Order: sequence, then C-alpha cells, then structure tokens
Amino acid sequence: MERLICSVQTYAWGSRGSKSVVANLKHSADQEFVIDEAKPYAELWMGVHANGPSKIASNGKLLSEVISKSQSLLADHENGTLQFLFKILSVNQALSIQSHPDKNKAKILHERDPTHYPDANHKPELAIALSSFQLLSGFRQSHEIYDNIKSFPELESLINSKSAIEILKSGNIDEKRVALKKIFSEYIRSSNENVLKAVEQLYERLKKINLLLSIAENNRCTLEELLVRLNSEYPGDVGIFAPLFLNYFTLERGEAVFMGPNSPHAYLFGDCVECMGCSDNTVRAGLTPKFKDVDTLCSDLTFEMIEPPHFFPKTIATGIREYAPPVSEFAVHEIGSSANELSNVGASSIIITVKGSTEMHTDAKKFNAKRGEVYFIPVNVPHVLIKPSADFLAYRAFTPKR
Repeated sequence: MERLICSVQTYAWGSRGSKSVVANLKHSADQEFVIDEAKPYAELWMGVHANGPSKIASNGKLLSEVISKSQSLLADHENGTLQFLFKILSVNQALSIQSHPDKNKAKILHERDPTHYPDANHKPELAIALSSFQLLSGFRQSHEIYDNIKSFPELESLINSKSAIEILKSGNIDEKRVALKKIFSEYIRSSNENVLKAVEQLYERLKKINLLLSIAENNRCTLEELLVRLNSEYPGDVGIFAPLFLNYFTLERGEAVFMGPNSPHAYLFGDCVECMGCSDNTVRAGLTPKFKDVDTLCSDLTFEMIEPPHFFPKTIATGIREYAPPVSEFAVHEIGSSANELSNVGASSIIITVKGSTEMHTDAKKFNAKRGEVYFIPVNVPHVLIKPSADFLAYRAFTPKR
C-alpha cells in the first residue's frame, strides 16, 4: 500500500476557499497545502490521467510510472493501467450541459479534433452525493416537457416546429423521440439574440407575478428560480432553459446516479464522489464559455425520456455498500464505521477517507488513514483489516473482474 499525493483542479465552477470539500480534504491530508479563500477548488483527481496524475507520497514518483514498471501491482484484467479516474467534486455553480461519447465515437472525435477531445476513450460516470447534490440528468417524460414548453412561452418562442410540440402529447414512443430531437435541436441552436430576448421576456413575466425571488443556494428551488439562478451564473446562455427539458432533482448523501454514453446532464450544486472511465472527453452545448459542439451532441443523444435516473447500491458486507454500474471499467465501495475489513476485490484499488479516520492493517504494515488521505492498494495486498472511528466514511474505486 502507498499513500498518494493527488491533484486539485481549480475550475471556475468550484466552491471557493474553505467552503470547498475538495480544498478541505486536500489540506487535511497535506498540511503544506494552503487554501486560498479567493480560489475555486473544483475537483480532486485520484488516478493516472495525464491531466492530473497522482504521485507516491513517500518518493514523489508518478503512480502511472510505478505501475508501468511493476505490472504485478495490477490484476490481469486491468490491462496494464488503471481503467478509471476517481474524483471528489465541490460544485458551486452549474457545470455545462454535456454528454460523453461512446467508445467508437470517442475514437472518431479524438482523431478528428484532439484539441477538444483529448482521449480516445469513453467516459461513463457514477456520482455519489456527499451532501445535498443538485443536478440535471436525462430527458424528462414527454408530458413534462410538453407542459414546460406550454408553461414557459419564452422557451416556446425558440422552437419553430409547433407541430412537433404536439406530438410530445399524442405520439407513440418513437414519434415522441423524433419530435424531441427536432424540438431540442432547434432550441439549443437558438441565436444569442433570440436567447437574450427570451430571457428578458422571462424576467418581465416573473416580475409581474412576483416570482423573481432571491435564491438560497443550498435549497431546492422552483424551475423559475432555477432559470434565474442559471442566468446569474451564465448570463444569456442558451443552456438556461435546459432544466425544462432535463430531469432536475437532488441526491442526498449516499444516493447516486449513473450516466452512460450520450446521456445529457449537468451538475448544479453540492459535493460528490465521482468515478468514471479514464477519459476527459466532454461534448458541451450550454452553460459554459468553453467550446460547444452542438452538432455532435444533437446527433449522438438517444433522446430517451426517463424518470430521474437514481442508481442504487447493494450491501455486500458489514458496513460496505457496492455501486456497480453496467460498465467494465469501475465499481465503487462505500465503507462505513461498522466495517472491520476491506473486501478482496481481486484488483488494485484507490481509497479515500472523507470523514473520520481508521487504522489499516495488512500482513506487513499498519497505516493510520485520516480524513483526506488517499491510498493505492495493489492487487497483491488482498486482505486489509480496519479499525475505523465512529464517524468514519471512505470510498474505494476498482476495476471488477466480470
């Protein structure tokens, strides 16, 4: 086992200073890390991705280099490197409306545009809430989208295909998907001028009905209030109206959502653990100043209309719950205070303590893992006994053998 020094990403949407869970975890593990109260601390990266590689604390070597020279640290099915990227996120303002390509499309996009698509790999994602965590994920049911379009004339003004709107109410499943693709594609391609006009009309209407309220950032809010909040974060951006198409919901601690390829989503506020395929590919279409690839997003989305897509873990041992999405690259264990050993997962793994502390005993060594510390556990350390504190909570990512 080796303790890791992990990279922090300071994206603009991150929580600032000591309000960021990312910053606090990093500081707890590394007293030399000084928190700048003016800086956003968005993500803690744990893994071997080149954009934020982890290092061995004892010698400063890259984990990726150590693994490449000592393949016995990994199981055969890991194919010579970590297949996942493990993260902690602290979200203070909305991330972009986005999706991630499947494996085949990821290769095509990388070959065509390596600047904006730096990886030839797909990026399935699992998010597990550490606090109340607001997000958008998946298209709403057709009747909800229809009702929202009719309730928000500002959105309807951005859609030319009025007959397609009616199909959302009366068509069969396939017809509704075709109609939704047409409607959403027209909306997301709206000109800046038309979006600004629609936003102005929205504000005027809300003023008249006294709904232009100040928004408490930690609370659930109405759709009207959410649109106002998004406009304060990304003024005049077409993505402001995306919650009228996408499921808007809140995960509480330990609840999760899995996002496969070509599924639209956006994180809005809160803290989470995230595990994904080892890729940094993102197809963006709104709520961002970054590069937008609307054509790719609209051509690749499935336009499946679903309930809010909660993903449920199962208890596999005392104090351990497993989140195992339908992908080969990763699964995640949540480890609580009642656990007394780490399960033998048959692969290498990375574990982070997010609350409390624990002793960890292997056949050879004893480790004291405190809040924020991250450890790499090789496959050849199959048994780890733990003595956790009463408030202990940790998450462990690995590639399961299927």
